[in-house]
Amino acid sequence: MSRAEMDLLGWDECDIILVTGDAYIDHPSFGMALIGRLLEAQGLRVGIICQPDWLSADEFKTLGKPKLFFGVTAGNMDSMINRYTADKKPRSDDAYTAGGMGGKRPDRAVTVYSQRCREAYPGVQIMIGGIEASLRRIAQYDYWSDKVRQSALIYSKADILLFGNAERALVEVAQRSAAGEKLKDMRDIRGTAFMTPQGWLPEGWAELDSTTVDTPGRIDKHIDPYEMLPEKSEKDITPASDTKAIRLISKAERIAAKQADRQHTVIRIPAYEAVAFDPVLYAHASRTLHLESNPGNARAMVQQHGSRDVWINPPPIPLSTPEMDYIFGQYYARNPHPSYGKAHIPAWEMIRFSINIMRGCFGGCTFCSITEHEGRIIQSRSEESILQEIVDIRDKTSGFKGHISDLGGPTANMYRLSCKDPKIESSCRRLSCVYPGICENLNTDHAPLIQLYKKARKIEGVKRITIGSGVRYDIAVESPEYVKELATHHVSGYLKIAPEHTEEGPLSKMMKPGIGTFERFREMFDYYSEQAGKKQSLIPYFIAAHPGTSDEDMLNLALWLKKNDFQPDQVQAFTPTPMAMATTMWHTRRNPLRKLARSSEKVDVIRDGHRRKVHKAFLRYHDSDNWPILREALIAMGRADLIGNTPRHLIPAQQPGEKFVHEKNNVVVRRTDKPKGKKTFGRSRDAAAQGSKK
Repeated sequence: MSRAEMDLLGWDECDIILVTGDAYIDHPSFGMALIGRLLEAQGLRVGIICQPDWLSADEFKTLGKPKLFFGVTAGNMDSMINRYTADKKPRSDDAYTAGGMGGKRPDRAVTVYSQRCREAYPGVQIMIGGIEASLRRIAQYDYWSDKVRQSALIYSKADILLFGNAERALVEVAQRSAAGEKLKDMRDIRGTAFMTPQGWLPEGWAELDSTTVDTPGRIDKHIDPYEMLPEKSEKDITPASDTKAIRLISKAERIAAKQADRQHTVIRIPAYEAVAFDPVLYAHASRTLHLESNPGNARAMVQQHGSRDVWINPPPIPLSTPEMDYIFGQYYARNPHPSYGKAHIPAWEMIRFSINIMRGCFGGCTFCSITEHEGRIIQSRSEESILQEIVDIRDKTSGFKGHISDLGGPTANMYRLSCKDPKIESSCRRLSCVYPGICENLNTDHAPLIQLYKKARKIEGVKRITIGSGVRYDIAVESPEYVKELATHHVSGYLKIAPEHTEEGPLSKMMKPGIGTFERFREMFDYYSEQAGKKQSLIPYFIAAHPGTSDEDMLNLALWLKKNDFQPDQVQAFTPTPMAMATTMWHTRRNPLRKLARSSEKVDVIRDGHRRKVHKAFLRYHDSDNWPILREALIAMGRADLIGNTPRHLIPAQQPGEKFVHEKNNVVVRRTDKPKGKKTFGRSRDAAAQGSKK
């Protein structure tokens, strides 16, 4: 991280310099550590520049010019989500910064850092990656500017973009670069995107229009009032050709031909200039991208941006268990860089004693970016690798007192779950393995995870292991043994769970199961907790103002919360994140889960600031500060019957400290000092799920 450290190592230059928006923590839960250690294992000299001052190029020259290239990332989080709340207000803190202070990274950090690298060393090669670049590989709606922005490749002027689980692609890029090949010439690596001249095609490839893959329905051509169309004469009408015999092709021949063609076919999705102004075409492009997300059958895609194309190769093949073990088995200091001293880094303290056991998520929740980034196929580490990391934490991490805070990942209980048949998996085009119901081909056996928990508990020096990642309850209920193991040994008072809503309208737009499944899980959890002699509770997460949510839906959710005695303390309104299906709904008011047309289903989108406040207030119905806005909303909805001072009412008729005085049948309110409110418990999830652990 400094010239002094280079001198100690005897380096005159770095082969690759990584630039990140995070503080450097040498722990496998942080992307910069994973990438840096993996490149180091290839024999490369790796430098890291963390949170540089982006107002000039000076700090980008700290380690000199890299021999091969700069690798640029915004960090573990998208920089815009890191810097702003769901209401677009600047955050004052940053969990990935020493001291927890905000403002240490710029907006759209990938673009700014890339520009400063080129300013520091004109002509230097640049590779971009991480979740920010990954989710911006094509034209995407940007919530913070409220417009469709071009691919990150356009703004950053990078030579190549890596997306998804990029380790295999990263090693290939580094090795080929070391052999003298230019980054801009590497066009055959899965999990990469790059710029090409408009219309470029590799030899032997064919181009297919996306409307033939998934017809968006009738799309009216925009009428040009100045267009002059000549009248057709009889000689312009082409006569029908003579009828010719047609040879019938068998199904087997058609399948074989299609499989051979797919590997050399690129799908052209509507251009940036089209999707930027046409909501149907934007929704169609988003739908096509998600249909082409299975590495087993996905085709390359191309999207025009002006006079050039953004070419996106198929997603990377998921890492095998030995590959995952190799990556997580590198040497990690398991501490922040010594230059930070004893500074408080919130993200590090949160995951200090946690272990990532898998990647990916097949849930397909439309508001979440995990599947767009890590994919739907679960990539699991071996039992031996995970148990060894527990030993490493015990022996090497200062402050360990016997508590492993998590054995998880994007979802705690998807470890080693997969399709029963690899052939079916490779040809599947479903957006979710568990919605609208659990696929009959999905293996939901939790036995390997239960065995892992039991072995981990027996390691000497380990007093307890709790699960900090969210549990997918709709597959957990398929394994009562897992729920028993979880409730008996791995919950420390509260367990995070994410029903998200209670009503079918928003749940259908989220691709989440009905609340009945949650009720079933809660019954099992309470039963096994009681058997273990423990008083434990669930912390349910809910999203306010999600596309497809009506005011009545939020009212019904509030009534359900009151009935079940849930009082969420922190609530979050829906945040549209790049490439998510729910973001497409938000921007286009169309439902990309179905075939599209201008006359197709319209989705109710809660953009109005007052409505968003009302929806959030319904989640915190118990907070007296929200009672005035809720009274107004309930009266407008014709539900004034829910305002009163009995248990059947949702909110009281008066504020705390107010007294009613009746004078000649008129109600006069006399306000006194407001008492301090009762402390509540429970949290609600930030809807902008990222590729890192929740």
